[in-house]
Amino acid sequence: MSNEAKVIAPGATIGVLGGGQLGRMMALAGSNLGYRFVTLDPTPDAPCGQVAGQIVAGYDDQEAARRLAERSDVITYEFENVDAGVAALLEELSYVPQGSKLLYTTQHRLREKRAVEAAGVKVAPYAEIGSEEDLRAAVKRLGLPAVLKTATGGYDGKGQWVIRSEAEIAPAYAELSKAGTELVLEQFIPFVKELSVIAARSPHGEIQTFPVAENIHVDNILHLSIVPARVEERVQREAERLAARIAEGMEAVGLLAVEMFLTAGGELFVNELAPRPHNSGHYTMEACTTSQFEQHVRAICNLPLGKAELLSPVVMVNVLGEHLEAVREAMVQGAWPDGGSGKEPAAREGGLPAGRPLLGSAPEEGKTAGRQAGFPVIPKVHLYGKNGAAPKRKMGHINLLCRDVEDGLRWIEQTNIWRNER
Repeated sequence: MSNEAKVIAPGATIGVLGGGQLGRMMALAGSNLGYRFVTLDPTPDAPCGQVAGQIVAGYDDQEAARRLAERSDVITYEFENVDAGVAALLEELSYVPQGSKLLYTTQHRLREKRAVEAAGVKVAPYAEIGSEEDLRAAVKRLGLPAVLKTATGGYDGKGQWVIRSEAEIAPAYAELSKAGTELVLEQFIPFVKELSVIAARSPHGEIQTFPVAENIHVDNILHLSIVPARVEERVQREAERLAARIAEGMEAVGLLAVEMFLTAGGELFVNELAPRPHNSGHYTMEACTTSQFEQHVRAICNLPLGKAELLSPVVMVNVLGEHLEAVREAMVQGAWPDGGSGKEPAAREGGLPAGRPLLGSAPEEGKTAGRQAGFPVIPKVHLYGKNGAAPKRKMGHINLLCRDVEDGLRWIEQTNIWRNER
């Protein structure tokens, strides 16, 4: 079927390849606009399948892909490691405005880096690795530390090895070459901040960028996204400009998440791209005029894009398997733990803790500190409906709306649910 740009009006059915939390939140946002959803995912009762129709089948099942095409007016995906044969088949049978070109590029790190460079944006110096000898030569040229990665697959730190000494070259190559794919060595960038920008582009070329997020990772898994990012306004403007430039240069449709490193000298280097909604864009759900999920639906359906202004400072914190029980209990009790000190009351919705004034502030005349609601933080919880709360598995996130991001960060520290996250 032709992928010539067309408008998909509300009332149509959007097919989603992948049934995880990104598809779930996309379906929830798109349902508000009047769209129906159907997802293809091998896991029965997948997160997206709980709020949309679901075809239970493997991602490489071409017959299931045909059924998805028959039921859909437009098809999108929520992850980039889509089987190439299925992607090509869906393009032939249905309308896939994102096409397969961007997918082909972003699911392979070497192709991705070359495309970013072609758009005139810097990436960390890198080398293609085909043998241990290649790796030794590249280490000599790029220096140590350096990061060896598989060219395909890998997420949340999987499929990579930070090489810090020559003694690690052989074991790093032996381990990562087991994946049977090309490898790429990247020069380690001594960054001071990790930033990301979500850019949206419609088929007719309209582009909107969301505010820059400052990201903090723990064990290679995103822990926090802080917005506004604690960087100069000049850096924020440049990061948004680079993201828009890449989206335009690659003719992206839908969302493109652009992850960047900021150096002490103020330089920005692109680290990775993701052609879909992204964990670091979850803060947009309550904190922006349009969420990343609604924006993605608008873009693939060729509707006018929504404005992407920030309504409130926000800190997004991920809820992993080890945090889930405490978060659920806090939701049921309507109060968040104070770390077990016993010195202060538990935090309630809207403030932490109940009897403590803002740092550096005094009660207004005629008011007590207890009525000030302490840290002015409003937690908005999103749980994904996944079965099996395994450690390090993303089970949800919380958007902390606040007057200042430092209050949101103190809220996280005070609740003590994430006490081991450093």
